[in-house]
Amino acid sequence: MYEVFFQKFNEKVKLTPTEELHIQQYLTPKKLRKRQYLHQEGDICKHIALVEKGALRSYVVDENGQEHITAFALEGWTISDLSSFMHEQVSSQNIDALEDCELVLISRTSHEELLTTMPKYETYVRILVTDAYVALQKRMLGMISMSPENRYKSFIELYPNIVQRVAQHMIASFMGLSPETISRIRSRINNPKP
Repeated sequence: MYEVFFQKFNEKVKLTPTEELHIQQYLTPKKLRKRQYLHQEGDICKHIALVEKGALRSYVVDENGQEHITAFALEGWTISDLSSFMHEQVSSQNIDALEDCELVLISRTSHEELLTTMPKYETYVRILVTDAYVALQKRMLGMISMSPENRYKSFIELYPNIVQRVAQHMIASFMGLSPETISRIRSRINNPKP
């Protein structure tokens, strides 16, 4: 059950088999059915999840009831409302399954204990957080400096699996565009003028 978790961990920080067994004691496997919530707004986020199998999304709902997707997570990716998780504050985000999922969860207590007792885990988390921050910064800069068409091209280049597995209107929401704009962009990309 923990194959993808340890594969991704070992790509960043090499563990011995004994260290893997030690960390495994702190992990909890969880299955979700499609459309089932991992976390709902108004609750305190109690886990960080790594996706072993499936796809999830994180989103907020505005005052008009409109959903705005803030993140996707496919196999090997982590997902959480990190602010709620770290500060034990009420969350404004929802996380639900876009497909049937198999997840590996780590609770805040387990996370804190591993951070203080296992330097390799602390290094792994630091790398994950740094990578996530860099990705968020690139996304923000792209939103303010690139045309919608170039943003979409960049998105499909970086995340071809998302484009194949996630509905177009969700990709539009994540990119801050309307579904109609995404349709026009896709049409221009697929049918370029000579």
